Amino acid sequence: MNEQTLTTAKKRQRIPSGNTMYEALRRAIIERALRPGDKLPEDVIGDRFGVSRTIVRSVLGRLHGEGLIDLKPNRGATVAQPTLEEAYDIFETRRSLERDVVRRLVEKITPAEIKKLKDHVAREETARTQDSPDSIRLAGEFHILLAEMAGNAVTARYVNELVSRCSLILALYGRPHSSDCAVNEHLEIVAALQKGDSEKAFAVMDHHLEAVTERALLTSSNHQRDIRSILDDYVK
Repeated sequence: MNEQTLTTAKKRQRIPSGNTMYEALRRAIIERALRPGDKLPEDVIGDRFGVSRTIVRSVLGRLHGEGLIDLKPNRGATVAQPTLEEAYDIFETRRSLERDVVRRLVEKITPAEIKKLKDHVAREETARTQDSPDSIRLAGEFHILLAEMAGNAVTARYVNELVSRCSLILALYGRPHSSDCAVNEHLEIVAALQKGDSEKAFAVMDHHLEAVTERALLTSSNHQRDIRSILDDYVK
C-alpha cells in the first residue's frame, strides 16, 4: 500500500458513520447540551462530523422519528419543543409502561442483575459529585436498563424512546433541583426489587416518576446559541 492510499484509508477511518453521528447528536440532546428550540443546520452538522448532507438528513430523520427533533419544510431542523400537554401525556404513558417493567422484574430479577443496577447507580453518584452532564444521561439509562432486564423487547424500545423524550421535556420545563434526588430514588427502587416486594416497588416507582413530572416549571429561552461549538464536544 503506497503512502497516498494509506493516507486516504486513515481519513476514511476517521469519518464517523451515520450511526456514530446519531449517537452523538442524541447524547447531546439528552445531556441538554443541545436544548429545545436550538436550530440544527445541515451544513454545520455535516462540517463538524465530516459527513455528507445525505447522511445528516438521514440521521435527522431518525431523530425526528423518535420525537427528539422537529423537521419543518423550508425551516430546517430544530431540537423538539413539546407542549406541556404533550409532556404530561408522555410522562403518563411512561408511568404505565414502567409499572409493567416493575411487575415483570419483581418476579424474575436475579442477584447478578441487582448488582448491575447497583453498579449503575454508583456511576450516577460519581457523575453527580463531579457535576458532570453524564449524570442526566445515566439517570435515564437506569430506567432503560430496567426495561431491558424485564425481557420484553417492545416495551424496552418504547421506554428507551420515552426516557429520551422526558429528558428533552425536562430541559425545556425542568425546575432546578438537586441531582441527588434521582440517585436516592433509584436506590430505593433497587432495594424494593431486591426484596421482591412488588407493592413497595410499584409505590417507589410511581412516586419517583410523579416527582420528576412535578419538577416542571417553564424556563425556556429563545436565545440563539452557537451549535458549532456545542457539537465540538461530541465529535470523536
